[in-house]
Amino acid sequence: MATFKFNKMNVRAVVLLGVFILLFSLLFTRIGYIQVNKSVNGQELQTIAENRWTTKQIVEGKRGTIYDRFGDALAEEIPSYTLVAILDKDSRNRVEDPKVTAEKLAPIVERSAEDLERLLSVDGRFQVELGIGTKNLSLEKKREIEDLELKGITFRKEPRRYYPKQTFASHVIGYTERDMSKARMGLESSLNELLEKEDGFVQYLSDRKRIKLPNIEETIEMPKNGFDVYLTLDANIQMALEQVMSQVDERYKPERMMAIVADPKTGEILAMSNRPSFNPNFYEEITNYTNFAVSSRFEPGSTMKIFSLAAAIEEGVYNGEELFQSGSYQIGGRRVRDHNQGLGWGKIPFDEGFQRSSNVAFSILAMERLGPERLYDYLDRFGFRNPTGIDLPNEASSLIADSYLIDAATTAFGQGSAITPIQQIQAATAIANGGKMMKPYIINSIVNPHTGELVKTTEPTIVGEPISIKTAEKVLELMETVVTSPAGTGKPYYIEGFEIAGKTGTAEISNPEGPGYLSGHGQYIYSFIGVAPKSNPQLIVYVAVDRPKIELYEQGSAPVSQIFTSVMKHSLQYLNISPNAHSSNGGYIDEGSLIVDFTGKDVVSSRSELAAIGLDVHIVGSGTKIVSQVPTSGTMLLPGEKIILQTEGTSFTMPDIVGWSLRDVMKLAHLLDLNANFIGTGFVVKQSIPANRKLNEGDYLVIELAAPDTISEEDFLGEEDEDDDKVTTE
Repeated sequence: MATFKFNKMNVRAVVLLGVFILLFSLLFTRIGYIQVNKSVNGQELQTIAENRWTTKQIVEGKRGTIYDRFGDALAEEIPSYTLVAILDKDSRNRVEDPKVTAEKLAPIVERSAEDLERLLSVDGRFQVELGIGTKNLSLEKKREIEDLELKGITFRKEPRRYYPKQTFASHVIGYTERDMSKARMGLESSLNELLEKEDGFVQYLSDRKRIKLPNIEETIEMPKNGFDVYLTLDANIQMALEQVMSQVDERYKPERMMAIVADPKTGEILAMSNRPSFNPNFYEEITNYTNFAVSSRFEPGSTMKIFSLAAAIEEGVYNGEELFQSGSYQIGGRRVRDHNQGLGWGKIPFDEGFQRSSNVAFSILAMERLGPERLYDYLDRFGFRNPTGIDLPNEASSLIADSYLIDAATTAFGQGSAITPIQQIQAATAIANGGKMMKPYIINSIVNPHTGELVKTTEPTIVGEPISIKTAEKVLELMETVVTSPAGTGKPYYIEGFEIAGKTGTAEISNPEGPGYLSGHGQYIYSFIGVAPKSNPQLIVYVAVDRPKIELYEQGSAPVSQIFTSVMKHSLQYLNISPNAHSSNGGYIDEGSLIVDFTGKDVVSSRSELAAIGLDVHIVGSGTKIVSQVPTSGTMLLPGEKIILQTEGTSFTMPDIVGWSLRDVMKLAHLLDLNANFIGTGFVVKQSIPANRKLNEGDYLVIELAAPDTISEEDFLGEEDEDDDKVTTE
């Protein structure tokens, strides 16, 4: 019996020993496997150790800034703040009284106190965010909340995209999500790869408390900021355009509006705006995502007659004194009628036909003088069959009607064929630039902010020479008579003292619910394209207003002329193009003095020299030597104009600028790196930074402008009637 028990114990011992040896063997096998393969469950041991003991801190890059031509920011990345409330009962800094805290926060974040109190009373949470009104806070609002000294209220800093000029070329610039996670439209979207940032990092070995270990090298990957983009837009002209567009939009409530201001010598777009528009800081409120100036094609109306006229003159088949029978004109089975119900004005010369915007005159030119083939050839030369290639997204193509005999006539006077506003601008540069047609562009340059290196720069490009300089001059002369002649349809666009050359347009709109066109008072697209000064064009302005709500006694020119005359006059004055200053050959001249470079010179002697030629001299700074000046050398200034001289030093004070023109304020802002914003037009009546206050680089300056006196507007009659550009079938 004892022997049996002994044997049984030996067996158990052997089994246990075997199990132990097996487990020990498996353990050593596993250890050996890990040592050889250096991994566990497919994860490398070195990687696991590095992740556990390595600390990696993100170094944020910065999205590129979009600037206007003067370097004023139009889209930029700025810090913003999200309000966070600490509720943890173990924290010393926690919200102790949700009701009082909510009542104090409510008026600042524009939320109801009841909603905030409910969120601040949640149990079991360490901290909470309060939602709408408490995210993307500006520094000013953050400080306003901090001044309340509320316990448990803290802030998290994070970058966001900001558009400082609000509703300003919004369809051009576009927008991104506030956190810049997605670029949605405009240049923000089309240039996203260039504007986008790449974050960097700092990486090092640390202990379990994330404290860096001594004598350990860091791994540093520097962030890459996005490239900066400089546009051709002039903030001054753009702001003037936005203001008058808003006024017209509020008064006439049209379906849509579009306007473009361009430099005919270069093709640079100085301003571009649409209505409906939007403030990109509040992109949730957008109702219109289309940049009509580029992405919308429609039948242009009588503005097209400019280019049909140019073709006839260039081909030598136009005789302005030749008489034709106005009223109606038969083409096959269809009849073209003039815009006064086909009554016409009897037998009149072709020059008067252009002034009166006679459809019959241009049907005769298209069908009998030029012929359809040559007419369409000139449409090609003026670029109407192809997109302009402007550096903006989603440019629409044209649709030229050329299937039927009558298409040549209707296209010649602006119906049947559909083109875009930007195509009209490009074609008009040939008229205003001596026959040389300039490609429109809006991106001036793209710059690497790290190195200052030019990534891309745009130079003026001649894309064709459809007509001669002689033809261009003749067309401009006739366009001026549209505005100045008693028979002209463009009298509402006359600006006292300036040579305005232009052409009106009143285009029918296809009926979206059936065949034919819309009819009724105001159911048209009213437009005007004008250049100035006629003798030496510096600006082209195109305006189109679609179906404004005009009274029965009002004509379609009312909203269009309000925009055109306001923007053109403002821009000409801003560009120092003086009215009533003509040379012997009828052109505008720059009388005055050519400014030399005064940098490095003595302040006293420079002031005396400039004052002696009649200039208004302003010194910024308290030094004795000049380090910068605006305008720069090579600029022609008239007596009485301002020149600003900056002295050495880093401390500057704000001058009294009441009574200054907007252009002079722009000079000062450019010289002192001020962020200037403007309200109104005319001359300064208020300034946000008082005179003699110390200035810092980047200070925001808001100025209020007003006209020196009230100008009464005359009512002009004689525009094209609303049934302009009619074709009837008999």
